[in-house]
Amino acid sequence: MATTVKTVARPAGLRRKLYLIAIIEGMWVTFRHLMKNWIGNLFGQRQKTDIATLSYPEEKKAYPERSRGLHRLMKREDGEVRCVACMMCPTVCPAHCITIVPEEAPSGSIEKRPRIFEIDELRCVVCGLCVEACPCDAIRMDTGIHAPPTLRRADAILDKEALLSRGETSIATQGGVGPFWREKVKA
Repeated sequence: MATTVKTVARPAGLRRKLYLIAIIEGMWVTFRHLMKNWIGNLFGQRQKTDIATLSYPEEKKAYPERSRGLHRLMKREDGEVRCVACMMCPTVCPAHCITIVPEEAPSGSIEKRPRIFEIDELRCVVCGLCVEACPCDAIRMDTGIHAPPTLRRADAILDKEALLSRGETSIATQGGVGPFWREKVKA
């Protein structure tokens, strides 16, 4: 079966070729705004805006109280990191900015801990899914600190020590009440 091509002529004309009417309409809008602002300034009728100007280094805008900040890792009572390297946070992260390399805990327990825990703050989209996915309350985003500007990309990658320096001892119970929680609630 042969395919045929149908050629359609485009409308031609001086108006389409010069765009003169469109240029005049655009200039008229610009002239109208210019006159409105000029006459308003002459008679003291300035337009009111809701935008406030801050002198940034001296004045800083207060963040809302539900604003997320930089990540931080929580510590246990013994000072160790609460993270058990379950890999839930890098799995759920849409930006793939969390890197965890697990290792065996030296105390001989069956628990793991992160040997390497890094978060690339330049990749992070501050969604908070890592905090919601963490089963042991090891990672939080409640510092209220905005990510500082960096000159090198490597300065924006936070390692385990930097994340732990913002953390504090958590009062949450790690591991929950165990598999027999129903009997404990009834008692």
